[in-house]
Amino acid sequence: MKDQSLSILSSALATGSLTDPEIRARTAGTPAHRILPEANVIKIGGQSFIDRGRTAVFPLLEELKRNLPHHKMIIGTGAGTRARHAYSVGVDLGMPTGVLSVLGTFVSMQNARMLHYLLADQGIPFIEPIQFAQLPLYLAERQAVLFFGMPPYTFWQPNPRVGRLPPNRTDTGTWLVSETFGARSMIYIKDEDGLYTADPKKDKHAKQIPDITVSELRAMNLPDLVIEHSVLDMMEHAENRRSVQIINGLVEGNLTRALNGEKVGTIIRAD
Repeated sequence: MKDQSLSILSSALATGSLTDPEIRARTAGTPAHRILPEANVIKIGGQSFIDRGRTAVFPLLEELKRNLPHHKMIIGTGAGTRARHAYSVGVDLGMPTGVLSVLGTFVSMQNARMLHYLLADQGIPFIEPIQFAQLPLYLAERQAVLFFGMPPYTFWQPNPRVGRLPPNRTDTGTWLVSETFGARSMIYIKDEDGLYTADPKKDKHAKQIPDITVSELRAMNLPDLVIEHSVLDMMEHAENRRSVQIINGLVEGNLTRALNGEKVGTIIRAD
């Protein structure tokens, strides 16, 4: 503790309490190192996309393959309708939030494994959280990796403000990967042209929103959102990933445009 080589902050951390708000605030002075600044995190929706089957998935995978020479991609998967079935049975049986999170995790994993087999001819690996230390090597070798989007909180999932469904699901899990690695982008692939003022499947007067901030979105108080509320909460405190892009993967070329930095779909930004 008396080593003079320790910085003032290091000494404070070594001798002080990690719950001290002043000490915690001082840790923000050192900028976070961006580990994979050239990588793009892509989340392929479960119910909105993968559940549509080959008519939706196969053309998207071909577009992914065409982009392999040009972009590094970390691809996460949603859970979809099968997870909703598992949640409904779990809630009926009285399962707590942490157990419901486990159920949703394995459905998201099934979707990732299916895409892994469909991309086997490209040598794109499927990785689990324990393998994330090897992720940079896989990207350097194959330009892309697949993982399941559900964050590995499982039993450690926090309880939601309302109800019992896990609040941090696959949208949140993929965003956390983008934030942690300091990735170039966070792209959500859905079956709609981004965020709307209402559900366009139910309301023909719904208008698409091309660009919006988190505070503006909250002020609208929309009854339903195209991404999880947890993403908006976390994005306000982000160091690296302070914007996300939502695109329609059913439109050929949209993914390529988004990877190239074009403003397609909807962009949601922190204030």
